[in-house]
Amino acid sequence: MTLTVLATALVVAALVLPNNVVGLRPAKFTRIPAEAVIGAAVMLALPRRPRVVLAAVSGAALGAMTVLNLLDMGFNQYLGRGFNPVLDWSLLGDAQSYLEDSLGRTATLAATAGVIALILLLFVLLALSTVRLSNLLARHPGTATRGTLTAGVVWITCSSLGLQVSGVPIASDRTAAALKWQARQVRNTLRDEAEFRKVAKVDAFGNTPGSQLVPDLRGKDMIFTFIESYGRSAIEDPIMAPGVDKTLDERTSALAKAGYHAKSGWLTSATYGGSSWLGHSTTLSGLWINNQQRYRTVMASDHLSLTKAFKKTGAWDTVGVMPGVQKGWPEQSFYGLDKVYNAFELGYKGPKFSWSTMPDQYALEQFQQRVHGRKHAKPMMSELILTSSHQPWAPIPKMVGWDQLGDGSIFKGIQAAGNKSEDVIADTTKSRQEYGKSIQYSVTALTQWLQRYGNDDTVLVFLGDHQPIARVSGNHASRDVPISIVAKDPKVLDKVADWGWTDGLRPAHNAPVWKMSAFRDRFLTAYGSTPHPKEG
Repeated sequence: MTLTVLATALVVAALVLPNNVVGLRPAKFTRIPAEAVIGAAVMLALPRRPRVVLAAVSGAALGAMTVLNLLDMGFNQYLGRGFNPVLDWSLLGDAQSYLEDSLGRTATLAATAGVIALILLLFVLLALSTVRLSNLLARHPGTATRGTLTAGVVWITCSSLGLQVSGVPIASDRTAAALKWQARQVRNTLRDEAEFRKVAKVDAFGNTPGSQLVPDLRGKDMIFTFIESYGRSAIEDPIMAPGVDKTLDERTSALAKAGYHAKSGWLTSATYGGSSWLGHSTTLSGLWINNQQRYRTVMASDHLSLTKAFKKTGAWDTVGVMPGVQKGWPEQSFYGLDKVYNAFELGYKGPKFSWSTMPDQYALEQFQQRVHGRKHAKPMMSELILTSSHQPWAPIPKMVGWDQLGDGSIFKGIQAAGNKSEDVIADTTKSRQEYGKSIQYSVTALTQWLQRYGNDDTVLVFLGDHQPIARVSGNHASRDVPISIVAKDPKVLDKVADWGWTDGLRPAHNAPVWKMSAFRDRFLTAYGSTPHPKEG
């Protein structure tokens, strides 16, 4: 009897399981699943062997749907969207790498083995449970038939009248709806791939000669910098905002004393909580790249990226400094970068800070020594990806004297004295607090570098790639990120005076909000580029 009750509870729980953490409340598990009523009716009509086979297959299929629901929970919690069964399997490998960097290889292997074991156990238990319940129905056909009919009538009545408990409908078709949604998502993904290929072939500046691209920036050292997870929440959330806003205001004043001025606005990112490369590519391509398939399509195309536009002019040399890149990076060609410095080419001998291979301050000093500070025949166009504000925000580097950076060994004591990642991951409030501190660090490092090493011809554009995960930014946070343009030459900011952006590094709450994909064309146009469209 106990095993039967447990089997029933497991099957019903799997049938009504929601796909987001917010929905995990008792009322969700007191519903009548239509799938159970229909399943019971079918089982009663079948002879023994087909019934057992169908019950076992149904249990395994229910296990698969349960795994998809759990993946949806995780993706909604971290990336602000559900799991895509066509595109997102590759991200599970990235998640494992992230855990290894945050918790260590042993803990990650143990966690991975545990998850695999639990999934297999879930499949087995659900298959055994459905077989057990089908056998119970077969042993008591009269009672089972009456019970099934009664349950069907109750379900239809509750559904027709819209009866609810604690705001949750009693009649449930959760699994059928989830299956329908997943099928629709697969269909839409495949259709989107074909349609996006056509969109990516159209480019307003695709045929613009190099001589007609960004003429108003000739002679400037251009620096495009992405700050990891630098989102609107950092500036407006009551826990993070006080420290971050103070830092932005202080750094605005410090830069002003050095002769720099800034304008700032908002961009709505194509991604949320992670997949930073989608934010980078959306900003620089002018296309809305919100999934991995679109990313692969664009990277294999000849669509003009903003960084490649500078290379196309012939007036700039181009370089990337990317301490987060730890393997081959074929995207270098799409972005038009003559040289890319990855994590292993910056001479760093200090400790990793969780996922981040090196502190932002060190990466910026290496950028100065290897690129910006060297004499070169042409101005430089540089793309920098700063990583110190990557989750789990523990431990966080601290600023040291720029002359003391050396090979990075100075950070060993700072890393050892910092918070443990496992302690911060488990505490939502601490995660939010430490996230805010990491943004303060990254902004301080970048603006101190500009104050220390910039000159009259240095132009810095920096922005966030996406908001932090929902546990930090909130379940209903926007996807907006701040963006700033900083320069000494007043003519640079005069060109964007009609954008309505806020003076300084902190965009006002009511500053304009654009889709991230709009930035490339607006930037190219503002600085004198002439459109010559390329049609698909």
